[in-house]
Amino acid sequence: MAIALSRPARRRLRTLGFLSPWLIGFSVFFAYPLLATVYFSFMHYNQIKAPTFVGLRNWKYVFQDMPLFGPALWNTLWLVVVMVALRVVFGLSLGLLVTKIKTGVGFFRTAFYLPYLAPPVAATVAFVFLLNPGTGPVNEVLSKIGIDGPNWFNDPTWAKPSLVLLSLWGIGDLMVIFMAALLDVPKEQYEAADLDGAGAFAKFRYVTWPSITPIVMFAVVTGVVQTMQYYTQALVAGKIASGVSIGPGSVIQPGYPDHSTLTVPQLVYSMGFQNFNTGAACVLSLVLFAIAMAVTMLLMRKRSGLLAAED
Repeated sequence: MAIALSRPARRRLRTLGFLSPWLIGFSVFFAYPLLATVYFSFMHYNQIKAPTFVGLRNWKYVFQDMPLFGPALWNTLWLVVVMVALRVVFGLSLGLLVTKIKTGVGFFRTAFYLPYLAPPVAATVAFVFLLNPGTGPVNEVLSKIGIDGPNWFNDPTWAKPSLVLLSLWGIGDLMVIFMAALLDVPKEQYEAADLDGAGAFAKFRYVTWPSITPIVMFAVVTGVVQTMQYYTQALVAGKIASGVSIGPGSVIQPGYPDHSTLTVPQLVYSMGFQNFNTGAACVLSLVLFAIAMAVTMLLMRKRSGLLAAED
């Protein structure tokens, strides 16, 4: 005997059916991993024996007894602030430049975008060789004009700025995004600004910037999330610069030189898959998640963030 459902019940079931793909994906790929990470952060688990409850011992170990947590967190936050800011400024500047070029725009657009297509490992290896303090062409060019080039990835002071230069070299993704946003600004607004006698800076401030603010917010938020997960380039750059060969079965100790390129994601991998300390790795992951969520919420707040307040 079929059960007759009321119209609101049928509407709710139909809505639930349409939402079911998202609900399943959210549950499997976000909710369950997050809850499992919280669970294992209170457990002693070496991925072999059954987990045992240890309370706040993992949290105490990470915040009080882990010597590399402070340097890794500082490096990660430094990269978030400096790398994201410079990538947004540099990408927006290239987007403005390419949209203003009258001839050869296709060539410049392709030339600026091509480095982004290089695989991260290959691009990092090539960049390390370019910046090699002894045989790299960059320091050779600098020496010819009377400048003593730094040690780049072999110097703790220059290692993180070198990673920033590597990220700026592959700025093509943000350039394309900002180009689309700039080309979408109504030309009528620029014409009205010209009639009012506005200069280039005034047109950018009062016409361009309000139109592209949501795109800038998107670039900043996604940049923060990506940089909080910064792993491959820093690890490969440190290993290549140190001269240590990377082969099958080799245990990689990240952070060369002097832990200046060590990031929290590298520490998560080292703790979880090299030292088999799953509890500490989960604590580090939750710290990253909390910082990324806090920064994202701050940026997306109206009036205090990048989004303008609605009247």
